Amino acid sequence: MKQLRIFAAILLLFACNKDNGATTTATDTSGFAKGADISWITEMESSGKKFYNAAGTEMDGIRLLQSLGMNAIRLRVWVNPADGWCNKNDLLVKAYRAKSLGMRIMIDFHYSDSWADPSQQTKPAAWANMGFDELKKAVANHTTEVLTLLKEKGITPEWVQVGNETGNGMLWEDGKASSNMAQYAALTNAGYDAVKATFPDAKVIVHLQNGNDNSLFRWLFDGLKSNGGKWDVIGMSLYPTKDNWAAMNTACYQNMQDMVTRYGSSVMICEVGMDQEQATTAKAFLADLIAKSKSVPDNKVLGIFYWEPEAYGAWKNYTMGAFDDSGKPTVALDAFK
Repeated sequence: MKQLRIFAAILLLFACNKDNGATTTATDTSGFAKGADISWITEMESSGKKFYNAAGTEMDGIRLLQSLGMNAIRLRVWVNPADGWCNKNDLLVKAYRAKSLGMRIMIDFHYSDSWADPSQQTKPAAWANMGFDELKKAVANHTTEVLTLLKEKGITPEWVQVGNETGNGMLWEDGKASSNMAQYAALTNAGYDAVKATFPDAKVIVHLQNGNDNSLFRWLFDGLKSNGGKWDVIGMSLYPTKDNWAAMNTACYQNMQDMVTRYGSSVMICEVGMDQEQATTAKAFLADLIAKSKSVPDNKVLGIFYWEPEAYGAWKNYTMGAFDDSGKPTVALDAFK
């Protein structure tokens, strides 16, 4: 009953949202994905942050991104976050809003209570003392629970990440790839199988940092392959500076081509970003990366997602968003039009 009350509140809040006459933009639901991770958006709204188009008209943040040419949304989920943001119910709020606008959806499982990235892949507190077989079951059960919640509300993700920036595995120490690639592969498969059991058509992504680092990608995916690891799509992050973006894009392009040739996999650029003060350069970076991605033969690069572009005003001390301090999108996002 509590979950039903939460969902009813979601419906009411979204239905009552006013965009001051703004119209809904038709969304391209096939082909190249142009998207954003907007996992902070509900927390930002709760704190009073608002979003405006170039004319200064207040808009719902997701509708605004859609009006700028985006057709997809990426959302992270944590197991038991201390403040509740990015838990399964907060995920449902955002996923329902995206679905209501006809947006394509990617779910990003961190398998942690907080950030999972190259510097930390910490087990959820509730999983800390589990044996390895229990840990595999926990991955499967959590994946199934979250995806079933979405399925019950008619929400179908197109892509699901099993882990976030797992260049050295996940759920350390058990799933640390450098010390036990076989166990990392087994944990990945536990997530993969749970995704397919719930959404057979969803594409499962294994996502690594530093999309320009071909040696990292070869090492990790060779290791997964030799240990029976399963994936559908290879995910990449790329965060260049104003001085090195051209070289990083070229290296990323070469890496994408190699992943397609070496493994026969499709590729997704799951995260990009650049200093918000370098908006014109960021636009050039994004336009070039999109063009390079689309030039890989056979449409093997599926899309590109900007990470938290709506972050502004030193939100969480993050400075690589694509909105200015007045809550308006910068020219960086013109690359998605």
